[in-house]
Amino acid sequence: MIKCLAIDDETPALDILEDNIRQVPFLQLVGKCKNAYTAMEAMQQGSIDLLFLDIEMPGISGLSFLKSLPNKPMVIFITAYRNYAVEGFDLDVLDYLVKPVSFDRFLKAVNKALEYQGFKQKEESQHNNYPDYLFIHTEYQLTKVFIHEITYIEGLRNYIRIHLTGTAKPLLSKLSLKAIEEKLPAGKFARVHKSFIVMLDKISSIRNDIIRIGNRDIPLSRSCREDFFKKIDPGA
Repeated sequence: MIKCLAIDDETPALDILEDNIRQVPFLQLVGKCKNAYTAMEAMQQGSIDLLFLDIEMPGISGLSFLKSLPNKPMVIFITAYRNYAVEGFDLDVLDYLVKPVSFDRFLKAVNKALEYQGFKQKEESQHNNYPDYLFIHTEYQLTKVFIHEITYIEGLRNYIRIHLTGTAKPLLSKLSLKAIEEKLPAGKFARVHKSFIVMLDKISSIRNDIIRIGNRDIPLSRSCREDFFKKIDPGA
């Protein structure tokens, strides 16, 4: 069961949301709020799995409210405005719905939440038993990435690029390099620079402080050098 909180300053919008939520067996509506202040109080009273969040509200906007949360639940934006979609992606929301929202479109969004919750629970139960794949949140969808297809991961300012075998276009995700590193099997990957993680099996050569993977030269930093060489040659 996914516990939901609906936040919108318009009563008719809240009523429609409530009606839609009650038609979905795996959703449980635990509260309706007309502003960010009452939403904060509701979230302090119990755990919330999913927020249905309007953006333009009096006082604190939905964007500001979401940014203020230390531990963010899953979020689906429901708004009358299309121009916040990029900011929604930056905040890693599950979906972005523009009013009026059909029930079919609503159902598609909440199925993403159900799928994501299942993946998170599976990840938590596995702990150090790494699967053959990961699901990475990219541009309002979860993308399945097979571990053996990763060649290297590049950290950017606010995103990461995951480079894969067989495709020239990397996956872009709003994860930190540290967050993705924690999801990867440590014996197969190594941090070689503050901005790079490499798949050890994909390295073709190492020369001085340059690691070659395919046609790409990746820098090996002085701070990562010792740990890196311990991984590729434990007996050295």
